[in-house]
Amino acid sequence: MIQKLQHHIAHQFPFLKGKKLLIAISGGLDSVVLTQLFHSLHFNVSLAHCNFNLRDLESDKDEALVKNIGEKLNLETFTTSFNTNEYASKNKTSTQVAARELRYDWFQELVDKHQFDYVLTAHHADDNLETFLINLSRGTGLEGLTGIPAINNTIVRPLLIFSREEIEQFAKENAIEWREDQSNASTKYVRNKIRHQIIPILKEINPTLLNSFQKTTAHLKGSQQIINDTIAHVKKKVISADKYGVSKFDIFEIHKLSNPKAYLFELLKSYNFTEWNDIESLVSAQSGKQVFSKSHRLLKDRDFLLLTEIPSPTELSEILITKNTKEIFEPIRLTFENASEIQQQDENTIFLDTDTLTFPLILRKWQEGDYFYPIGMQGKKKLSKFFKDQKYSLVDKENTWLLCSENQIVWIVGKRHDRRFIASKNSPNITKAHITH
Repeated sequence: MIQKLQHHIAHQFPFLKGKKLLIAISGGLDSVVLTQLFHSLHFNVSLAHCNFNLRDLESDKDEALVKNIGEKLNLETFTTSFNTNEYASKNKTSTQVAARELRYDWFQELVDKHQFDYVLTAHHADDNLETFLINLSRGTGLEGLTGIPAINNTIVRPLLIFSREEIEQFAKENAIEWREDQSNASTKYVRNKIRHQIIPILKEINPTLLNSFQKTTAHLKGSQQIINDTIAHVKKKVISADKYGVSKFDIFEIHKLSNPKAYLFELLKSYNFTEWNDIESLVSAQSGKQVFSKSHRLLKDRDFLLLTEIPSPTELSEILITKNTKEIFEPIRLTFENASEIQQQDENTIFLDTDTLTFPLILRKWQEGDYFYPIGMQGKKKLSKFFKDQKYSLVDKENTWLLCSENQIVWIVGKRHDRRFIASKNSPNITKAHITH
């Protein structure tokens, strides 16, 4: 097994040589064998163990074994303890998801703090097959059927070519001690049901199931690469960015694609969308229709679909500007200064009659019913009508800021001035407001 791994590393992971590696070790069979193998091959490794406090004394025994292995092999060993159930409850997620998030967040902290190059995990061929079947049972795209990636940023999984049986045989032949997690025998969890009830039947049907599966995933990964290359080409035709950095999907170009729904899935799958029929319908829906994921929004606006992040509830919605304020940086950068005369005035610069202003001024988003008195027009105009005349999308409206005196609009920032507050040559006190890019 050592020779097979050595050959595998030379061909698939040559970049590991001479690097500082962190092994995720639970105390179970797979991660203990991974540690022994890399130690035998004289890699520069350290150990990282998470105590999730899910199995009372058994969890502590796992930690004790890991510390003993680290001491015996003279390896730097990091340990941490989590209240996993509390985290899961607070974040409204499952115990398994909570443990995964806690584990990988901590690994990244160790990588950043101690300058590790890569984190090694002990996933093997059986884990890969289980993940494939879980994704297949839940419904997934092609990417979900390509199995666990051998390399994912700084996470490397060098044991994917080995079966659980090979790993256990190596451990027994070399008298390696490990800990058995009794929860792995329970069929309470989906993965365990697949492991103990489904895969044995599949292996009975096909004794070389793992080899067949590895060949299949290799073909699927090849197909996925072809898709990735095609999508990269399509992106250049379909997607552009507006002045706010918002991604715009050209509906005319989408209609030209052979299978718009399939392409939209590939273009949008990383943004947490799940309602793919609704997204397909959005292409032909009227302007203003939206589809939401937990993190993003897709909006139909005339000839485009606009993709934006869902704003955080903590984002600033109103800023107060006192008479002494010289500059603000968020949400937009504005400078304020006293001026002795009126100079050139444009969309980015406005000269105000200071005596007509009531401080503090307010910088805010627009509200239904807002109106202003545009220069060059008689009477007032509703902002909603102004937006319509300017052909503003919902995103344009959401990125528009108003400078107000009390609740009266002074300036649609960067767009139009209100004539009631504009300085004249007879104004004794003048305030210059300017957008700084």
